[in-house]
Amino acid sequence: MTASNPSAPYFDKVANQWDDLRTGYFAEAVREAAIRKAYLHPDMVVADVGAGTGFVTEGLAPLVRHVHVLDRSPQMLEVARKNLAKFGNLEFHVADGLALSLPDYSLDAAFANMYLHHCPDPLAAIREMVRTLRPGGRLVITDLDKHTHEWLRTEMADVWLGFDRDQIRAWFEQAGLVNVIVDGTGQSCQSDCKSGAGEHADALAPHASADVSIFVATGTRRIRVHDTVQASYTAQALGGSCGCGDASCCSPGTVSLEDIVSVSWNANYSSADKAEIPAEAAEISLGCGNPIAMAGLRAGETVLDIGSGGGIDVFLAARRVGPTGFVYGIDMTPAMLQRARRAAKKNGFTNVKFQHGYAEALPVEAETVDVIISNCVINLTEDKGRVFREAYRVLKPGGRLEVNDTVFGGPVLPETCTSATGWSECVSGALPEQEYVDLVKQAGFVDVIVRRSTSSGTAADVPIYSVQVSAKK
Repeated sequence: MTASNPSAPYFDKVANQWDDLRTGYFAEAVREAAIRKAYLHPDMVVADVGAGTGFVTEGLAPLVRHVHVLDRSPQMLEVARKNLAKFGNLEFHVADGLALSLPDYSLDAAFANMYLHHCPDPLAAIREMVRTLRPGGRLVITDLDKHTHEWLRTEMADVWLGFDRDQIRAWFEQAGLVNVIVDGTGQSCQSDCKSGAGEHADALAPHASADVSIFVATGTRRIRVHDTVQASYTAQALGGSCGCGDASCCSPGTVSLEDIVSVSWNANYSSADKAEIPAEAAEISLGCGNPIAMAGLRAGETVLDIGSGGGIDVFLAARRVGPTGFVYGIDMTPAMLQRARRAAKKNGFTNVKFQHGYAEALPVEAETVDVIISNCVINLTEDKGRVFREAYRVLKPGGRLEVNDTVFGGPVLPETCTSATGWSECVSGALPEQEYVDLVKQAGFVDVIVRRSTSSGTAADVPIYSVQVSAKK
C-alpha cells in the first residue's frame, strides 16, 4: 500500500487491538484454507504480504524454511514481532505493497490475507507479488467476495467492497499467472460498525453489520517450456528417444533428472488393443494409461484426442465409434501429425482427422464433441486450467472428459517443476493431484471421478503416478 492509502491511518491506530478485533472478523479456518492451496514444501521460502500482526505467518512458519513478513505499518509489525517471537525463521520488512523489499524470483509462494481490498490498485499489487515469485511459485490470496456494505469504507477503511471472482481471475491472468483457481473457503467475515469504530462506536447505527463470504484465489507463475516440449516430441516423431518415460532425454542446456526420478511407465494396452491399430502408431505410444478403457465410447459419437501424437488412441477410438462416428486428433507437433496421417492413409481409416492445434486453443467449434480423451499430455501444457476450460467449451452438454495424466502425491519445490528435461518426461509439469482435480472442477465439470492408473514412481522423493480422470459437462 502507498503512503497515501486511506487504510494506513486505521491500521496504525488499531495495531494494539487488532488481534482481538480479528478474532471477531474471521477464524483460523481462513488461514488453513490458504495453506492447503499452497502445497508447501519444508524447503520453501515464502512471504506474507500485508501481514498485519502475523495471523497467516503463524501458520506458515512451522511449515517452511523461511518467511518474509511484510507490512506498511511499523505499529502492526511491532505487534507481529511479539506474537511470533518463538519462531526463528522470520524476516520482518516495513514495505510499501507496490514496492516490496524482495528481489525478483525470490519466493516459492506469496500469501495475502484480507489485504487486497485495502489496495487502491489491486492489479498493481498482484503484479508486484508475482514479480517476487520464481517460475512455478504460487500466489495465494484470501479476501472478501463482492458486497454492498458501504459503511465499511469509513468505519473499517476498506477501499474496495470485496471483489467479483471473475475479476480476480482476470487480474491473476493479466499478471502472468496460470492454473488459476478462485473458490470459496466456506468461511465468512463478520463485523459490525461498533467492533471497529473505536471512539465513534456510540454514534453508529446499531443495525450496521456485515457477514461476507471469503474466497481463496491461487495461481502459479508461468513456466515457459512450450518450445522445449515441442522440440522433444518432434525428435520422438522422427525416431529420437525424447518423450514421456525416457529419462535419458535432455534438451540443450538442461540437466537430466535420472538421479531423482524413478517411474515405471505402463500404458496398459492389451494385445487385442494393439491388434486394432496400425503398427506405426503402436511403435510410438507415449502414454501413461489407457483412456479408451474407461471412456465407454459408443457408435456414432464424435471424439477429440488432445495431444494425439502418433495416433494410437485416435485409432482405437475410431474402431469404437465406427463409420458413423468421427475422431479428431489435435497435436501441436507437425512431425507427429505427418506420421499419424501417413498411418491413417496407409491403413484405410476414413473416420479420423489429424489437425494442428494447441490444447489451450482447440481448433474446434463449441459444443460439437461428445467425448474428449487425452493420454499423458495435459501435464505438458503450461496452463492446465485453460486446457480444461477449452475442453469444456467444445463438449456438447452432457459430454464426457476421459483423461489419463501424471500427478504428484505431495508438494514439490519449484526447482523440480522448472526442469526442461523433466517436462519432456511427463514429470516436471505434473501438479499435485488435488490441484489437478480442482482445475477440472473450476472449468465447470461435474461428477468428477479419479482412479489410480498404471504408471507410478517417485520424483525428488515425492510420489508421482498416473490417474484417470472422468467428468461430465
